[in-house]
Amino acid sequence: MKSNIADNPIKILIVDDKKENLLSLQVILADRGYKFVEASSGKDALRILLKNQDFAIILMDVQMPLMDGFETAELIRQSDKLKHVPIIFLTANMNANEYIFKGYQSGAVDYMIKPLSPEILQAKVMVFTELFRKNQELRAKEEETRTLNEIILKANTKLEAQYAAIEKHAEELKKKNTELDAFTYISSHDLQEPLRKIQTFTNLILSNEYPNLSEDGKAKFNRILYSTNRMRELINSLLTFSRTTIVDRSFETIDLNKIVADIQEALQENIAEKNAVIETDLHGLACIIPFQFIQLLENLIYNSIKFAKEDESLIIKISSRVADGSELDEKLVPNKKYCHISFSDNGIGFDPQHNEKIFGVFQKLHSKDVYEGTGIGLAIVKKIVENHNGFITASGEPMKGATFNIYIPH
Repeated sequence: MKSNIADNPIKILIVDDKKENLLSLQVILADRGYKFVEASSGKDALRILLKNQDFAIILMDVQMPLMDGFETAELIRQSDKLKHVPIIFLTANMNANEYIFKGYQSGAVDYMIKPLSPEILQAKVMVFTELFRKNQELRAKEEETRTLNEIILKANTKLEAQYAAIEKHAEELKKKNTELDAFTYISSHDLQEPLRKIQTFTNLILSNEYPNLSEDGKAKFNRILYSTNRMRELINSLLTFSRTTIVDRSFETIDLNKIVADIQEALQENIAEKNAVIETDLHGLACIIPFQFIQLLENLIYNSIKFAKEDESLIIKISSRVADGSELDEKLVPNKKYCHISFSDNGIGFDPQHNEKIFGVFQKLHSKDVYEGTGIGLAIVKKIVENHNGFITASGEPMKGATFNIYIPH
């Protein structure tokens, strides 16, 4: 399957009623391994697309007789197999806002005004052809994975009948593979690269055309930059979540006072900004994965700072003790020793009905317009606790703060 992708050149459909324009486009994009298919009209383009749907991009002139580019694009978008093929309009007459809007409304992803800039056209085509190539590779990988999973599933069915002892391990492996596959898909190059291109071109427009933009136009471009930055934050948070899932578990017995002191030193600017006070009452040692536990407490402290009250100094209390499970929580093994870590603050809190929901990935209990974040921080906290073979609970009341109880085998 890999060889098929490598051997088949990327196909580009170029649509223009003038032969010289078709040749000009091929000259600009020459020597890049593309295969060009020419269409001299909108009707001709539709006929070609009915037979072949594997085009990476369509470069289409707008002003053509009988059926212009807008009408052609609208008909292309009506096909389920073709509606995802990116279309770039090429025209000498897209200076009016209504004209530009009509282009996007008919299904274009971009447009260029003639005379064309070879460098910009090459860059735009490269972005979409590279995305098409990566998507082809991804589909090939998914097919390979699906085939392998079917083989593994059949093998596991036979093995489970003979070796009941491996059932628990197989379920854990399947769960980890599912989480890793989901993360890999979301944070792949296919998602990162278009974001970089969007930021690059948006910054170019703002740098070169800022005085010519309307206030509404400036606001929209700034909104684009804001949205791409938010997406980058989300990808980085997903990366952190994935690492807490697949990391090797190397436990050490450590004094929690040292961990908290190191965190206070690292976050002193954030703590000072909110005039926050951290009170500790920590007793005994804890068997933990040090760098993960530092991340856990940092996330909880960041969470408290983010949801602190505006008119009241933030107070964070962290305490610990070692006791039998029977003294701590009914879900614990009664005669087993646990390290119980309590983390509480006097922030804005949350409704008790969200005690479980608060740990879900992408769960945000407050408006993103008021409180920034990706909704993954507490999901990471829970994952780290699970990596320690423990569990965590949360409780809170509106405007009365929140409390997190962590139980880790001692």
